[in-house]
Amino acid sequence: MNEYLLDAIDLRLLSALQADAGQSNHRLAADGGVSPATSLRRIRRLERLGIIERRVALLHPQRLAEAVGHGLTALVEVSLDRQGAEALDAFEARAIAEPAVRQCYRVSPGPDFVLVVAVRDMPAYLALAQRLFTDDANVRNVKAFFSLKRAKFDPSLPLPEPA
Repeated sequence: MNEYLLDAIDLRLLSALQADAGQSNHRLAADGGVSPATSLRRIRRLERLGIIERRVALLHPQRLAEAVGHGLTALVEVSLDRQGAEALDAFEARAIAEPAVRQCYRVSPGPDFVLVVAVRDMPAYLALAQRLFTDDANVRNVKAFFSLKRAKFDPSLPLPEPA
């Protein structure tokens, strides 16, 4: 049997968790149409399989900015001179080691990577650019797009409708 096979209950639980991972197991069980013990067992299985990677709190950037000051978000395209597996892996390792890099995608066609970067201000971005792009002799081209407004953000993944 395929251990990654998901049934309607698993899909309902995953959907409920994507909507609000902080809700109680009793509420999740009600959403999944199962007992709390079954809900907990299934969620632990989904975590063990890595289908549930982790549970996080999503912060509202505008409200956080009012409390701690505005930050700067950039979407950055990075092209490398050499695209061999070793060179791609080396840049990827450096990028994901940077705390300011919030997301890292290896893409094709076009640039080799697209990064989502969050920093406090432009001097912090310039320091990151120096460390990650300028100091790397294999980085050929960098194109940064600075966010003026986040119109939509939905980290949930589409799931099939449960039967």
